[in-house]
Amino acid sequence: MAETIHVEVVYALPERQEIASLNLPSGSTAGQAIEASGLLAKFPEIDLTRNKLGIYAKLAKPDTALRDRDRVEIYRPLIADPKEVRKQRAAEGKVMKKGGGDADA
Repeated sequence: MAETIHVEVVYALPERQEIASLNLPSGSTAGQAIEASGLLAKFPEIDLTRNKLGIYAKLAKPDTALRDRDRVEIYRPLIADPKEVRKQRAAEGKVMKKGGGDADA
């Protein structure tokens, strides 16, 4: 096993994506990679007690051990609750769909 691993730490903003490429000691965790990335200093809104983390879009905890070439992702909090948005869309759909049959026919 390699003594160092190469990982990326990513934080996506609405207008751009910040990527930090790091070489860390083998056995490093996702939390250690985020600390080493400098993104916490650059983006003070990141709070590891609130922001969720992932490795290649799979949720992970800060103490998750990393492997060579992992991509650690810091997720921003959701602006709207997805369940609530679906309920609103469903309610709007019921209002809009008056009459029977297919409109395209």
